[in-house]
Amino acid sequence: MEVKAIRDEQTYRTTLARVSALVDLDPAPDSPEGEELEVLGTLVEAYETRHYPIGSPDPIEAIRFRMEQSGITIKDLEPIIGKSNRVYEVLARKRPLTLAMIRRLNTRLGIPASVLISDYTLA
Repeated sequence: MEVKAIRDEQTYRTTLARVSALVDLDPAPDSPEGEELEVLGTLVEAYETRHYPIGSPDPIEAIRFRMEQSGITIKDLEPIIGKSNRVYEVLARKRPLTLAMIRRLNTRLGIPASVLISDYTLA
């Protein structure tokens, strides 16, 4: 196993191809291939974090994602956001989230407060 730092796009793509081949092999974690996969995966992750950062999601998109992920309905959001018309207004970006809504969304749905307090555009 020859491991080298990923400093450019060509090395990144080559390493990514090797990781893909190793994943297809599904090696045991303690095998040489399994250890190579773990090391290369860590290098790829570090390169991607530096060169392809993923920003925080928009607060409304985060709420919609959690709704979809957990099967939450508008009715389920009423105790958190308010009556259904208020929920629709928030999801349609016609009404901003209040601090109380943010706290309840964080506590009850586990959406990180750092995501919920992010700036977003109202319609």
